[in-house]
Amino acid sequence: MCQHDRMKKQHVQLSKEDRQYLETLTSTGELSVKVYRRAIALLELDREKTYTAVAETIHSTISTVSGWAAQYREEGLTALYDKPRSGRPVEIDGPQRAKVTALACSEPPEGYARWSLRLLADKSVELGLCEHLSHTEAGHILKKTF
Repeated sequence: MCQHDRMKKQHVQLSKEDRQYLETLTSTGELSVKVYRRAIALLELDREKTYTAVAETIHSTISTVSGWAAQYREEGLTALYDKPRSGRPVEIDGPQRAKVTALACSEPPEGYARWSLRLLADKSVELGLCEHLSHTEAGHILKKTF
């Protein structure tokens, strides 16, 4: 198989509607970076660019770009978006996180110079701010805040 044949195999063939949708979507400036990069990749592949060229354009890997192309062929434009992930559901919501953060910013209990993550987690549960909080999760909450 010659080089030209391989290049022809690599591109994605967008429908006219999908191409218009992606062009409109990428021009709005209101997309997440993930969705924008995927949309640009599909548009570039439709223009018969190679996986390598597209990967360089969007600063990604060839396997990522080829995966998006395969996903588009199977699912259409839903390939732009992440599927829901399995895993543990969020136990602490935004307002609870804010209360834990506020507690961390308050004066530490008597006898302590500062809040430790374990102390913060234990006090949060004791005060009823949340049902359960590990010191690790307390650290994640504070890391996202500060």
